[in-house]
Amino acid sequence: MGRVDHYGDPDAPAANSLVPSVTAVARRTDGTLLLVRRSDNGLWALPGGAVDLGESVSRAVTREVEEETGILVRAVGLVGIYSDPRHVIVYDDGEVRQQFSLCFTTEILGGSLRTSPETSQVLFVAPGDLDELEIHPSMRLRIAHGLDSDRRTPHIG
Repeated sequence: MGRVDHYGDPDAPAANSLVPSVTAVARRTDGTLLLVRRSDNGLWALPGGAVDLGESVSRAVTREVEEETGILVRAVGLVGIYSDPRHVIVYDDGEVRQQFSLCFTTEILGGSLRTSPETSQVLFVAPGDLDELEIHPSMRLRIAHGLDSDRRTPHIG
């Protein structure tokens, strides 16, 4: 299923759903950041996805990262809560979802890189190379917050 992200677009359709989701900031000891290229829109992003019924957010982080990348992680901290109603995601089936994502810092426990039906590419990227990648502004915000070692409180917005 394809998707189109709208941010601050007055012509974007109104949201008709809200689904809790998670994203993960996973960094190797060399500082590189785990990113995926999404199959549904071609943009680079932090790995993540929807929280399933009966699942905790920490379990959702672990499951989504492993499903999308092959990497095993454990959530260790909260980067922020991202619920800006100006960011809506339009899916081919008519769903128009308002962003609602919890972003976590993680510890990498193991695994090896692989793609999935949701990811066309998976790689570790040096923070200095992020500007070369096509990343949605809302995802860039999460990445910036996740990489900010001086940040003491989670983003709430």
